Amino acid sequence: MTGTIGRLNHIGIAVPSIEKAFETYRTLYGATEFVQPFDMPAQGVRVGFVNLPNTQLEIIEPLGEKSPIINFLEKNPKGGQHHVCFEVPEIHAAKAEMEAKGAKVLGEPRIGAHGTLVIFIHPKDSDGVLIELMETPKGHH
Repeated sequence: MTGTIGRLNHIGIAVPSIEKAFETYRTLYGATEFVQPFDMPAQGVRVGFVNLPNTQLEIIEPLGEKSPIINFLEKNPKGGQHHVCFEVPEIHAAKAEMEAKGAKVLGEPRIGAHGTLVIFIHPKDSDGVLIELMETPKGHH
């Protein structure tokens, strides 16, 4: 990871309904570019994206009863900001560096919604914010 985070890739927003969220961003904020929702059974979520000029909003809803975002939505029934995702050059180096600095990495690197490896850093290590670190997709930056 070399000690510094890369560009903001996306902000994750957990919601009860992706379609309802898309409609909000379309009608209230004038968003025009959307990546249609798709299931990620291994992660327990359904995911869609709102494309913005400088980043994306990753809209996630629970998929199945064991979804990791069910507890979040029980505490925040209307939904809310779930995580912030930054790019890193190499996920395994980033994981080792985070652990060496005493941060709690949640699980092992796994394929995220962009088809590249991701890890999550426990919110207690980042002022209450769940941080996702994502290996920069090949062909980007």
